[in-house]
Amino acid sequence: MTFPGDDLVSDPLIVIVRHASFAAAPEDVWPWLVQLGKGRGGWYFPAWFERVIPRRRRGLRSIDPSLQDVQVGTVVPDWGPGDPVFHAVTVDAPHALVWRSLRDATAGHRWPADDTPPLSADVCAFSWALLLEPDGAGGTHLHIRLRMDKGAWHTNPRFRFMRPAFDFVDWVTIVALFAGLRERLRPPG
Repeated sequence: MTFPGDDLVSDPLIVIVRHASFAAAPEDVWPWLVQLGKGRGGWYFPAWFERVIPRRRRGLRSIDPSLQDVQVGTVVPDWGPGDPVFHAVTVDAPHALVWRSLRDATAGHRWPADDTPPLSADVCAFSWALLLEPDGAGGTHLHIRLRMDKGAWHTNPRFRFMRPAFDFVDWVTIVALFAGLRERLRPPG
């Protein structure tokens, strides 16, 4: 399946695809996805897990109207070393949200001054696509695709050992996100 934003990281060394179904319409899932992120709605962990997270680090448990205005070109901070950011490149409510990030390891993981290909071997390129589809029964199927590449990985013989670690960390965080999102979408009562 081709995702919007696949062209942002043309030949990635890492492609991770995750998906889940939710008992809520795409219009109800979309606002939660739009406000995801550092300094925004946070990351949606389930309540049992959030008990061990400091209150200021917990994900929101309600929709914040001030975080809903994401447009192409919107820049939001991201987690990681230094000062990484994501740029919104596709915003098609309530169907597709695609983020792009370039992180220059030699410049505090900030967006590189020259972001035209070919990128420096020290720049890590990401795309993160979130696609929502109605499931035909009133629910939503969410597809997530993360694409990553860094020039230095191509010549690093240890990369083949690092790759499973990327996959495992992503799997853990996305499984937690899906569980936390399901809690937030559950009707009150």
